Amino acid sequence: MTDDPAASFTRARAAAGVLFFNEHDHVMLVDPCYKDYLDIPGGYVEHGETPHQAAVREVAEELGIRPEVGRLLIADWAPNEAEGDKILFLFDGGTLAPEQLNAIHLDTSELSNHQFHDIAQIHELTIARLARRLVHAHAAHRDGTTRYLEHGELL
Repeated sequence: MTDDPAASFTRARAAAGVLFFNEHDHVMLVDPCYKDYLDIPGGYVEHGETPHQAAVREVAEELGIRPEVGRLLIADWAPNEAEGDKILFLFDGGTLAPEQLNAIHLDTSELSNHQFHDIAQIHELTIARLARRLVHAHAAHRDGTTRYLEHGELL
């Protein structure tokens, strides 16, 4: 045991992402060059920025667009044995208009593709913990709520 009481506190990293929809209520997934699964636009919160600011910045960097990023859909406490504790924020990007979709210009050093998918297929398309989070985010988008999760599960 250490004499420093702060040594026992978690040092969770924060990440923020945005869930975008198309006119069919499908969700956008991106294909990161550095991951072996589909994800959503987003990334880690940098020092001095809020989760919402990080979400806006990441969308601009990864997709090359600046749509309005709306309300918080999900806050998920997500400890990870390999990566450490995380708190993940997922914001509502709403339905992208055709001109916004046409303006997407992927940062090819980060993303190789983006596509919209039916939420019913999400568990087949990405890792389980993200799929659980996206199902809850989709529902929160539809019913106007914000949900707190742990490990992608509603409490």
